[in-house]
Amino acid sequence: MTGRFDQRRDRLRRLMRKQELPALLVTHTENIRYLTGFTGEDSYLLLLPRTDVLLSDPRFTTQLNEECPGLKCEIRAPGTSILDALQRCFRTGKSSILGVEGASLTLAAYEAIKSRLESVDLVSTSGLVEQLRLIKDREEVAHLREAINIAQRSFGVIRASLQSEDTEKEVADLLEYQIRQFGGTQSAFEPIVAVGPRAALPHARPTSCQIGEADFVLVDWGAVSGGYRSDLTRILVTGKISPKLERIYEIVLKAQQRAIKSIRPGVTLNKVDRSARSVIAKAGFEKTFGHGLGHGIGLEIHEAPRLAPKQTRTLQPGMVVTVEPGIYLPGWGGVRIEDDVLVTRTGHEVLSDLERSLGGSIVA
Repeated sequence: MTGRFDQRRDRLRRLMRKQELPALLVTHTENIRYLTGFTGEDSYLLLLPRTDVLLSDPRFTTQLNEECPGLKCEIRAPGTSILDALQRCFRTGKSSILGVEGASLTLAAYEAIKSRLESVDLVSTSGLVEQLRLIKDREEVAHLREAINIAQRSFGVIRASLQSEDTEKEVADLLEYQIRQFGGTQSAFEPIVAVGPRAALPHARPTSCQIGEADFVLVDWGAVSGGYRSDLTRILVTGKISPKLERIYEIVLKAQQRAIKSIRPGVTLNKVDRSARSVIAKAGFEKTFGHGLGHGIGLEIHEAPRLAPKQTRTLQPGMVVTVEPGIYLPGWGGVRIEDDVLVTRTGHEVLSDLERSLGGSIVA
């Protein structure tokens, strides 16, 4: 376990050298977890030229010993701040330059660090650790597979027990309960359960609207396992399949299938997005698909890379992305189908395997 995190920090140091950064302060919680295995909060990771130090407080002493064996830790004393620990540790580093994570620090935190390290030049960095997190290793993929498995099993329970008098909120609450029952740490995000017209809201919040108030319901959910998050979306047909629902569903499904088929190493992210968007546009619904095709998943539910029109990065083996085209029509509803896809050396693997056909989405 320790060796894997050592290797990640070594790779980060190589990136730091390219940017001529002798030292780096990592403050983003998920980045610290990625680099050390530490699952707590309110802590910083300081990478110095010859050592790494995790700055934390007495609440986590035992946890740090269990999760980060061999990693040097600086536990601040009660009544002192993490900046006291930073000032003490950085003084021993003998460096005049310190990189900081610009996207993670508030302006107030940045100014506080700057005031403590008066003779040090703070250099704002962007995406250094995130570059490493783009490519998932075997253990990360295993965690994602389990998160998907838990999410799918939980959805199966919901589908089997769905009643017309159930409210969106009741379904969402039961889904979160089932995720924990099947071994998930928690939901990857607040589940979206949207009945009929409310499915036109891509990020609808569950309400007291009942399942039986329309002929279909959109469910967007995910689970957390080992810190890694899955993300899936399905439509469940609870009434009659109208010609409009059938047409729109088939367009979205075709767009998703086209996009997934295009996923392989070397293909640009915007090309994958375009492969789905062109299907929807050709059918006359271009203006109803207003979000990117997908995003990376991992320790966070939205992380790099992004499948979107202006993204020119190329896919690489080990990337895991969602593919989630949608059509949203205010007053009628929306259809989105979402699966999690791993980029392999020769193409791709769809990690989720729930039924996608409209006929298979009918709730008996």
